[in-house]
Amino acid sequence: MMSAVHGGEKVRRRARYTLVETEHGHAWGVGAEVEGLFGDPRRGTYELCGWVPQTEVRGWVGSRVWLVPEDKAFDPWLLEDAESLGERPGTDSLVLTGLDDYEGPPEGHRGPVRVHDGHRWLGSCGEFARVLPAKQSAPPLILRGLAPSERLMAALKKGTRQALDLEQAALEIRDDRGEPLTDRLLWAEVSAWRPSSCGTALIDLELDGELFTPVPEYARTVWERWFTGPPDTSGAWAGLDTRRRRAWLDLVRERGCRRTLHDRSAGHAYMLDGRHITDEPGLYLALGEAVNGPGGYFGGCLDALADCLRGTFGHTTPATLLWHDAVTAHEHLRQTLTPAGRPYDLFAETLSVLAEGGMHVTLA
Repeated sequence: MMSAVHGGEKVRRRARYTLVETEHGHAWGVGAEVEGLFGDPRRGTYELCGWVPQTEVRGWVGSRVWLVPEDKAFDPWLLEDAESLGERPGTDSLVLTGLDDYEGPPEGHRGPVRVHDGHRWLGSCGEFARVLPAKQSAPPLILRGLAPSERLMAALKKGTRQALDLEQAALEIRDDRGEPLTDRLLWAEVSAWRPSSCGTALIDLELDGELFTPVPEYARTVWERWFTGPPDTSGAWAGLDTRRRRAWLDLVRERGCRRTLHDRSAGHAYMLDGRHITDEPGLYLALGEAVNGPGGYFGGCLDALADCLRGTFGHTTPATLLWHDAVTAHEHLRQTLTPAGRPYDLFAETLSVLAEGGMHVTLA
């Protein structure tokens, strides 16, 4: 339960969403429903001309696909949640779509690139081109049944363009138990508002969807599961594919970084269930649950794992870890590629990081 202030009185109500101004932490309002949270984020589209495949590339390609220029003067760049639209008819070109990282391709570079998914080389092309998508208007983000702050109501009543630009904000999201889960950053520009049918003194606030990146639709079921609260048993993610495991890990990380954990005393013995470690998200999900229980977080990459081993994430060195069914992780994680395409053994690197962090591991 949270409090919202409107008209000088406190309104006690269950609120999953809080719109917060990021600079000073002022809450614009709280509400129970949001329309437009899920959708299809804008994706970059690349035509890889002269495509030479090393394996079949069809449908969903991977959570993290790297495009590596043959010219070593340029760094590789990341295409997240990549999908293949197949070969363009009548050509030797492959079409890939995905979410560009913050850097995107090197400025002006169109030369040969090789493509890998972090585990295997997918192929190469002689030239690539970024295809500009057709202009489409984004649906608005609507906060329904919002209990507005006095400051928000003053801005809405003023109604000027400047007043309706709430600038950078965060949509803070809580689970059904009222515990912080995650947030979504946006530029909050009011496009419309009206009294809400959800109750007196409540409004429906419509924000410009062009300034918000929605949660991908495929992740909806994962988010809805977490809305009910953290899982009661470990391995609730085990039946998910890699794409949804990644979405699960994102929420585990974002929730975990918002919690204050009391570190266990040194010498604690942990047990890791390794049966479902068939991909990188599964590795970190299993490690998190081994240390911090169902839904627990203990790193989402090797650097983060090293940080967690230093303390404040439920662990104090030295400690021991009994890794059951380690052969599964060894089989699936030993052949991994860096962004630049250099091979390395993620399983061995994980053991090394754990050892350096004071975790004695026994493989079983």
